[in-house]
Amino acid sequence: MNSTLAALKELIEIVAKLRSPDGGCPWDLAQTPETLSPYIIESAYEVVDAIKSGNKAGVVDELGDLLLQVVLQAQIASEANDFNLVEVAKSISKKMIRRHPHVFGDVKVDSAEEVKQNWEEIKAAEIGETNDLLSKKLSRYVRQLPPLMAAMKISKKAAAVGLEWENVDGVWEKFNKELGEFEEALKSEDKEHQEAEMGDILFVLVQLARWYDFNPEQGL
Repeated sequence: MNSTLAALKELIEIVAKLRSPDGGCPWDLAQTPETLSPYIIESAYEVVDAIKSGNKAGVVDELGDLLLQVVLQAQIASEANDFNLVEVAKSISKKMIRRHPHVFGDVKVDSAEEVKQNWEEIKAAEIGETNDLLSKKLSRYVRQLPPLMAAMKISKKAAAVGLEWENVDGVWEKFNKELGEFEEALKSEDKEHQEAEMGDILFVLVQLARWYDFNPEQGL
């Protein structure tokens, strides 16, 4: 544990020095939470790629890049007296305890699926979505996730509450209908309408991927 804390302390000190107005790095000093945001996404995807490739050294390296982004964001926030890394760590620790009442409380569970269900219910209560309209809940995925990932998440959530076709033939019928509407839209000069119709096709393709148990991101 001491070696872990020492390594984290060293990283925190390095980032603080990079951000120091006295002898720090001009590039790091010029960064903001917004300019660094793309690197968070890029680093996360590179971690996933390293895991999939089975490259242990690569996983270590890419996880380091992702950790750096966390420390950088916290450092910049602490400079503005918004929050610091201690608050970040305490926040996730409290969340893990809240969302695992079967480990840290007296709740009993019989399966991983039950754990997942409890997690979703606790999460909904935390963010005040317990009695919200489904559309309001799903809109969060649009804001937070890449479009293709969000489409699959929305598709699964909607299907879980009964917004579903009776069989895959209905999905194919919907696809052919949307394809026709897109072809018709291309005859006009309305780019916004054309883009919307293309979006309809892409969303139906995600439904087909779900029905056939494909990963649309992997397929693309």
